[in-house]
Formats: sequence, structure tokens, C-alpha cells
Amino acid sequence: MTLKTVLLAAGLVLGPAASIPAQETPDDLPALAASQEGTSVIGVSSGGYMATQLAVAWPSRFAGLGVVAAGPWGCARGELSLALGQCMFTRLGPPDLAAIRDRHHDYLARDLVGQPEALARLRAYVWHGGADETVAPSLGDALVEQLSRWLAAPDDQLRVVRDEQAAHGWPVGEDGEAPQRALAACDEGGGSHLLACGRDLAAEALDWLHGPPAGESGAGTGRLVAFDQTAFDARGLADTGYAYLPNACETGGCAVTLALHGCEMSAAEGDEAFVRHSGLNAWAARDRRIVLYPQAEASLANPKGCWDWWGYAESAWQLDPLHDSRRGSQVEALMAMLDRLQATPGE
Repeated sequence: MTLKTVLLAAGLVLGPAASIPAQETPDDLPALAASQEGTSVIGVSSGGYMATQLAVAWPSRFAGLGVVAAGPWGCARGELSLALGQCMFTRLGPPDLAAIRDRHHDYLARDLVGQPEALARLRAYVWHGGADETVAPSLGDALVEQLSRWLAAPDDQLRVVRDEQAAHGWPVGEDGEAPQRALAACDEGGGSHLLACGRDLAAEALDWLHGPPAGESGAGTGRLVAFDQTAFDARGLADTGYAYLPNACETGGCAVTLALHGCEMSAAEGDEAFVRHSGLNAWAARDRRIVLYPQAEASLANPKGCWDWWGYAESAWQLDPLHDSRRGSQVEALMAMLDRLQATPGE
């Protein structure tokens, strides 16, 4: 049975603008024999912090890292006060990069992150809005400084973009894919946090990380599917995640990009804007690339539905949460989703 047949039977086949039908429990995330080469992770805001956590924890599993409107790896060091005072605003001063380096060295000694040699070969893309009043632009500069120390040849591997007029969010182009109601003003942000900046950040970032897609503009089709996230047990995950599956990926061999929403940008809170209108799907259809959209959910401990970059999803008994390591519960869950996509059907 082909993947298309399975999805049709499950009622999950969608047109490009269709709403995902309500279901009590979506199907499991399928094993698609996805390629283990050319994997990337890209995220915005809290998703940007989480993207870096994944890449640092498992650099051998990733070829590319994209970070939009976020700061350096390990910024909060497991403390909410630092998350708020040094990693969003800087009223407590800039992030302590020396202390963060010590944290990374400690993790290395305990095999909680990947080896520097693997980290050094990544390609990376960093974007920040100069008018960002949620995550200060200087935090993007701190991330660039950190990556420049880690990468073997930062001049060749790292692209940095500062859009001085842009607020906090994810810029999109003017191709008409996203309805106007789904967009926020470029210099104001808010709402869906998809910024009408006339900039196709998705294409720009993925072109840098992987090279131009093989197909021409408009080539390739696919479908957005919902899947059951409850099998990936981690505090802070929503029950339902999403994946964009190009039709050409039914027979396996496609690369994967993990795309991580920001705070208040989940499908539940953002009317599916990020999973539908980020621009990632159009690029992926041309490149035979699966886009995985895991979903975090809001809670008392995490009222804005952010990814865990300060330790909220870890045990309250941990004096030093390991959220930014291989043992972080959300890191483990997201890597398990990637493992599932890369598994052979029937295994």
C-alpha cells in the first residue's frame, strides 16, 4: 500500500488551502525511509532557541541550522530569570558567553552534546529584525559570535541577515500564498508573527543551507497531514503535530527539515498560519523535502506555548535542567520524530 493510499484512507489528504479536518486522534507519524543526509532544523523565536539545542546536541544528524529571532545556545542556563532578563530583553546585561562556554564544555565531558568536529561542519543561517522588541537584536549578535567560534570556516558556512525595519517574527514574501489576514505588518509584528516584509525567508534560508531546489518555481505538489504526537512523550508537547509531505516522497529517499514555531505561533494558537504560509512547503515541494512541524502547547508553566529553552519541561527536582542537552525531554521527543520519518516502513 502506498503512502498516498494510507493517507487517503485516513482522511488526511489536503488541498493547498484546505482546513485540516477535526479528528479525535490523528494517525501516527509514518515511517517514510527519509534520507539521513541533508537534514536541517530551522526555528523562530523559542523555536530558534530549540533549533540550536537540537543542532548542538546532535550535530552529526544535521547538515544545516536556521535561527530566526533568537539568541545563543544555552543562554538561559536553566534559569527563568536569565531567560527573561538576558535572553529576551537585556535588563540584566548581555548573555554571559563565558559561562555558556563552560556549560558546553561540561556537557561535552558528560557526552550530553555532540562533538565539536561535527558541529564545526554545519552550515548556518541567522536572521534578526532590527525593530524586534521581543528578543533584542543584540542577542542575535551573541548567537553569531557563538557560531563563529564553533564553525570551521564561518565566512563560508554562516550567513547573517539583519533587517533593520522588521519586528519579531518570520518574514514572508509577496507571492500571494498567504492570505492578508494571516500576516502581520513587517515593522509591528504580533498576530500570527508572519511578517509581511516582502522577503521569502524560507527560500533564502534553505537555499543557503542546501543549495537551490531541483525543481522550478511552482513545480511539485504535496499535502499537509496531522499526526499523533502523544506517542512522543514529553511535557509541553501538543497532542497533534503536522508534516508537509511532497507527493514525490511517497517512495522514500527525501531529506527532512524540522520547522519549529515560536511562542504564540503553534497551529492551535496561530490558525495554522506557520504550518501553511511560512513558505517552507512551496520550497520543499520543489526539492523533494519533507517538512516536519512539531507542536508545543500552552500551559500554566508555559502560557505562550513556547519550546523549552529554559527548563520548564524538566523535572522540578533538577537543580540544573538538562533541557538543552541530549537528555532534554523535548530534544529527545523531537529526535524521535526524526527517527520515525527516517525509519523504513514495516520496521
